[in-house]
Formats: sequence, structure tokens, C-alpha cells
Amino acid sequence: MQDIDAIGAIISQKSPRQVLITTHQNPDADAIGSSLGLAGYLRKKGHLVTVVTPTEYSQNLHWMAGDEGVIAFEEKRRTAIGTLFADADVIFCLDFSALDRVKELAPMVRQSRAQKILIDHHLEPESFADLALWDPSAAATAQLVYRLIVELGDKRLVDVAIAESLYAGLMTDTGSFRHGNTTGDVHRVAADLLDLHIDVSNIHRRIFDNVSVDKLRLLGYVLNEKLTVLPDYRFAYITLTDAELKHYRSKTGDTEGMVNYALAVEGVVMACILIDRGDEIRLSFRSIGDFSVRDLSSKHFSGGGHRNAAGGRTKLTLAETEQKLLAVLPEYKDRLLQTI
Repeated sequence: MQDIDAIGAIISQKSPRQVLITTHQNPDADAIGSSLGLAGYLRKKGHLVTVVTPTEYSQNLHWMAGDEGVIAFEEKRRTAIGTLFADADVIFCLDFSALDRVKELAPMVRQSRAQKILIDHHLEPESFADLALWDPSAAATAQLVYRLIVELGDKRLVDVAIAESLYAGLMTDTGSFRHGNTTGDVHRVAADLLDLHIDVSNIHRRIFDNVSVDKLRLLGYVLNEKLTVLPDYRFAYITLTDAELKHYRSKTGDTEGMVNYALAVEGVVMACILIDRGDEIRLSFRSIGDFSVRDLSSKHFSGGGHRNAAGGRTKLTLAETEQKLLAVLPEYKDRLLQTI
């Protein structure tokens, strides 16, 4: 679904529009990068743009241009944020396919009179948007934002600041261009952005080499004490309690990417991290080859995502969630053993 012309008609209106951009809870680099990249472009088109996130996000993403204007939802600011949504002319919903991914912002999006535009690459989007640029074959939402800008004839408006934000999203959602979603188009987009003389080494360093001591100590603890490997299922997983997170003073984003260490174990096809977030248990799955963690997560853990990267959640305890996960493994044993 690619309503590019209709989206372009809205963007190209000469009178300034009140535009809101929002993305999913605990935003990653693609969520923030695509949001700030789009915001920078829309401001160049003369619109009044505000980015609102449902939660705070990791400190290693606060370097992007426009970050200082991002509003993270807080309960004490509910009325003011609600007014922003009520007064908006257009709401762009980036990098999520279901409204429950924006937590407390969901009713504000749903009830707003604004035109709602979805830009996303996740499977099976809800039909809450009026228009959509949706392509599950895209590696990142940042890739779709760039496609929109180019197809509307505005490539010249992409400056270094916009390019850095979009590159951050593209780089991270492809695993630094090593995952199976790295296509020729991904490299062509990256090349276009590189032609603007962005500092890719600095972008990589800011995102991946900008780690707090507490995060490193948490990672060391996880790898030494919390990693479980089940060779009979080619599966590895990590569990983290709320108390453990507090002990290591974990902040938003500190567990991002931790599941990849479990997937890196020799012979492992699927990995999962189970985290107690107080109100629910969140699961993050990764896999290799054509083993679909999206199917597993969707069937058993109210989740979704991509074939090789998916998430889920339960209202069970951490121990109960772990037992449920272990109980479903036999259902997938043959596929796990056959995956190359």
C-alpha cells in the first residue's frame, strides 16, 4: 500500500499544517531516525512539526538533529499532549503497525480529527490510518521516508542532518548491513546519503560505542549468569528480573541488542530475551535463516514483527513465561534442527 501521491498532496499544501509525528514505545534508532528525518523534511516544506514519543528512549540516540524538540509522554503532561493531538491537522505514525504499540498515545491518535498517515514496514498493519506508505519488503522505515521524499521530487531537500538520521535507522535495522533484509535498494539509499558527506564512522560510534559502565556491567552479568543454551533445540535465551535491572541501574535502551549475544552462540538458530518490566513480561526474539520467530511470537505471545526479529508480551510472571516458552519448543524442534 503506497499512497505516495495522496500523501504528497497533503505535504505540498502551501499553507502550514500542524503536523505530529509519533512512533512506538521504547523507540529504537529506526523509529527516532525516521521520525526526525521526516520532521526535518516537513519543516523545510513549511509545516509546523512536533515529534511525540510514547516513552523516553536510549541516550545513544539523543544526538540527532531535532532531538531537543522531541516530547516524551509523561502522565503529568497528558492534557498538554492531548491538546497537541486534538489540534493536529496531520499525524504521521512511523515504524509501528498497531496502535497498542504507542501505549497511552493510542486513544489520542484514534480520537484525533487529523488525517492519519502510516509509514511502516511491519506485517499486517491495523486499518487505523487514512493513508499509508507500507512496504514489508523494506528493511527500515527510514528507507520508506527517503523513498517518499525522492518520489515527491524533493531529494534536493535532504541535507546532512536529515541524512544522518535516516542513515542511523537504515544502518541499525539491517544490523550494520549484514542481515538478510539488506537489499540492493538499501545500499542505493545508503549511497545517496553517503554522497551528502555524512560521517558514517561517527554515526556508528555514537550509537554502538557510547555505552555506560552500568550497561557494560549488566551485559557482563547477563553473559556470565543469565545465558541458557539448549543445544537439543538450537535455542539460547536470557531472563532478566526487575530487581536485576534495578541493581545494575538499567536505563531505557540498556537491554537493546542483548538478545543478539544469545543468537551469536555457535549452532544457535533462535534466541530470546525475557524481561520483567513490572506491568508485563516482554520477549524479544531473533533467528537466522527461514525460521520465523514472528510466527512463534504471534501464536504464543501476542506478538509480531519480522521473520527473524519479533517481539511478544505476557501478563504472566517471569517464571511462568519462561516455562511457557520452554513448553512450546517441542512444537518447533524439527524446524529448528533443519534450519541452516
